[in-house]
Amino acid sequence: MTLAEKILAAHTDKKKVSPGEFLNVRVDLILANDITAPIAIREFRRMGVGKVFDPGKIVMVPDHFTPNKDIASAEQVKVMREFCREQGVIYFEVGQMGIEHVLLPEQGLVLPGDVVIGADSHTCTYGALGAFATGMGSTDIAAAMATGEIWMKVPPTIKLVYHGIPGKWVGGKDLILYTIGDIGVDGALYSVMEFTGEAVDALSLDGRFTMANMAIEAGAKAGMFRVDNKTQLYIKHRARRHYMVYEPDSNGTYARVIDYDVSAIEPQVALPHSPANARPVSQLGDIKIDQVVIGSCTNGRIEDLQLAAQVLKGRKVHPGVRCIIIPGSQEVYLDAITRELIGVFIKSGAAVSTPTCGPCLGGHMGILASGERCVATTNRNFVGRMGSPQSEVYLANPAVAAASAVAGRIVGPDQITA
Repeated sequence: MTLAEKILAAHTDKKKVSPGEFLNVRVDLILANDITAPIAIREFRRMGVGKVFDPGKIVMVPDHFTPNKDIASAEQVKVMREFCREQGVIYFEVGQMGIEHVLLPEQGLVLPGDVVIGADSHTCTYGALGAFATGMGSTDIAAAMATGEIWMKVPPTIKLVYHGIPGKWVGGKDLILYTIGDIGVDGALYSVMEFTGEAVDALSLDGRFTMANMAIEAGAKAGMFRVDNKTQLYIKHRARRHYMVYEPDSNGTYARVIDYDVSAIEPQVALPHSPANARPVSQLGDIKIDQVVIGSCTNGRIEDLQLAAQVLKGRKVHPGVRCIIIPGSQEVYLDAITRELIGVFIKSGAAVSTPTCGPCLGGHMGILASGERCVATTNRNFVGRMGSPQSEVYLANPAVAAASAVAGRIVGPDQITA
């Protein structure tokens, strides 16, 4: 079996599972946020169930519109907060919270071998830790909160093998953008993307989180990495419960195997209006911008902020650009203060926000007006994703985003730091 099949089999009463098979799968963790939780709570109430199956396995995080931007968002969070108090469900209030997919691994709530479902499409982020993690609709979440199980079809697995040594400024964001550019937004439809190869082994956990996070942008059900020493070191002081590490069989059956030579990949930029519209930054020409956003569940971790600071230190944000930097969690924020990154950002002319998804989904803290262009380290650049349907979003890694903030147009960091 593949890695995903091993984990799914372990969470059923079967010794072996195969792609296309329908299963009832036990879950280790259920997640919802301030947009999706109220719907799940409403459906849970409609079932007539009094208590969730296990309050210690359900987490709710207000992160999309928080701190509350208006009355409607405040009401959404109130519904979630009151349900969590009533049921004893794990809840992270403003001041303790972070962007959910940055926060949960930090808190040791997601561990290797877990089956995790979330009412958010980027739940696949946790595959970086060797978990089977996938997004589901709020009604599925409601059923899981009541029963502790999900009903699903076993997905096929595509193995992606990354060979070679990546060049300077090339990280997980570039590898995944390049991959999506190659296979398309439906290239891994309802499949598991299993990332492997020496280039992936060399990636930090932060880089792996970024790649797993964007598996959904290729249509994948999950994006997964094998557990290695880096993974074990990451969870060593975070895990609060027992976990299992699973390995794919050497004779596991894959739907496809795709090989990439990363030494040929330079920093990538996804042009509007698709993550698959990826190009090397050197081939873009003169594209002026109005805004830069560095953060999100894709690239809001400490390594991302360090990359941005490396480019911004001693430089100024272009007078025609708004640069917004959003740490992914309170832990990342505090770490950035300790490492004196926040001072670098403020001296450069950037605005630094408390953790929030905010501008990524056009929520708040950086909405685009008609005709404006933004370079963002986020995961989606669909029409109207960050504001006006007449605006444009370009996806890039934190170094490219920071360099573009300084130049006032899309450039690679080498053009600024050389």
